[in-house]
Amino acid sequence: MARFINRVAVVTGGASGIGAAVVARLRSEGAKVSIWDVTPATNGDHAIVVDLTDYAAVEAAVAATVAALGGIDILVASAGITGPNVTVEEYPIADWLRVINVNLNAVFYCNRAVVPVMKRTGYGRIVNIASIAGKEGNPNAAAYSSSKAGVIGLTKSLGKELAKTDIRVNCITPAAVKTPMFAQMTQAHIDFMLSKIPMNRFGEMDEIASLVCWLASDEASFSTAAVFDCSGGRATY
Repeated sequence: MARFINRVAVVTGGASGIGAAVVARLRSEGAKVSIWDVTPATNGDHAIVVDLTDYAAVEAAVAATVAALGGIDILVASAGITGPNVTVEEYPIADWLRVINVNLNAVFYCNRAVVPVMKRTGYGRIVNIASIAGKEGNPNAAAYSSSKAGVIGLTKSLGKELAKTDIRVNCITPAAVKTPMFAQMTQAHIDFMLSKIPMNRFGEMDEIASLVCWLASDEASFSTAAVFDCSGGRATY
């Protein structure tokens, strides 16, 4: 397939994990991809080392991407962290604020900053990466669960605001996918997540990338402000 010929995509967190799988799939189908990450990336057509929790830095990344690649048609907001696996009463305030800042505020900043660019061309696809934890709430992961619930709410609001345009805004809610983020979690939490998946396996990064790329394509013309599960049977509503 070549669904993304002449399209420019931004993938946050695209240097590794799910983001890197999305970058590879987009490029294989013809997109030019700009990677926004806190670490240097070499797997895209254009890369910016950027602190996504700094709105001025995000605005500068938008300007640099437009100058280098000619626009922004697609945003995949994939960057995120897990935070510690502890109870609410033990959760360090500094860690709470950091998780919310990276997982929710940064997604808001990126969404906010790219919408004017998409409006100028009359076209856009935004795919935010949330989590099944944002629907169900994982114990010992309150900040992560809360941040991903916020991403779901942001997606629904923005999608409805832009519904009369040709800009589509959706999010996906994967169950656990084995990525480098597992290094941020305790083994007990990893085992808990696996126990919740009826397929009795973790998701594969390419499986998530496939869904993301459908939502990033012209084919997703009648879906917006929506939440798509990819959970191995875990999601129950």
